[in-house]
Amino acid sequence: MCQMRVIMETATGSEQIMEDVTGLEVTAEGIRLASMFDEPRLISGSAVKKIDFLATIVTLCPRELDKNDTID
Repeated sequence: MCQMRVIMETATGSEQIMEDVTGLEVTAEGIRLASMFDEPRLISGSAVKKIDFLATIVTLCPRELDKNDTID
């Protein structure tokens, strides 16, 4: 089984948000993270920046919307 570690990267540095993540869903509100033993967690206003499958790390960043962006 492949479980990921999720970190948030900002201008001031990076912080681990959650580990042992088994699911990730992109929603209009942000990123919803799920694990086998914890309640799902919503990271509001965030976007996926990159995924490193070998290191099993998902990097999130703050989502910046401009007036031309749409979320379906």
